[in-house]
Amino acid sequence: MEQKFDVLKLDNQLCFPLYVCSKEIVKKYKPFLDEIGLTYTQYITMMAMWEHEELSVKELGEYLFLDSGTLTPVLKTLEKKGFLSRKRSSEDERILIVTLSESGRELREKAVEIPFKMQGCISIDGKDAAELYRILHKMMGSIHSLDK
Repeated sequence: MEQKFDVLKLDNQLCFPLYVCSKEIVKKYKPFLDEIGLTYTQYITMMAMWEHEELSVKELGEYLFLDSGTLTPVLKTLEKKGFLSRKRSSEDERILIVTLSESGRELREKAVEIPFKMQGCISIDGKDAAELYRILHKMMGSIHSLDK
């Protein structure tokens, strides 16, 4: 009878170590992000903007796996800080366009060292990191395709 409940043991869960690692990695980012005045969610938003410079809110949300309820306050804060702007599309007013500002581009110079600093916080060799990256992105793609 006890075997029936083995599926509920934390040691048998994939989600639990993913949750713990995610939470702890974000915690490791905090002092580096504090130096540039960003939260982790603001940081990943800025990384997407540094890469694309201009996106609709919908595209940005899909790219970051964030819903508009989470993304909207992040974008408002980043706009108040002067790192991006939001405006309605001239072709379709229902579409909100996010554009990287000059201050946002300048912030990238301050942020460029963060990934290198983080490498020192996580002891995983390059081969394992590449394999983990491959597996996690495969999972993300699978989860994303199930949502459609």
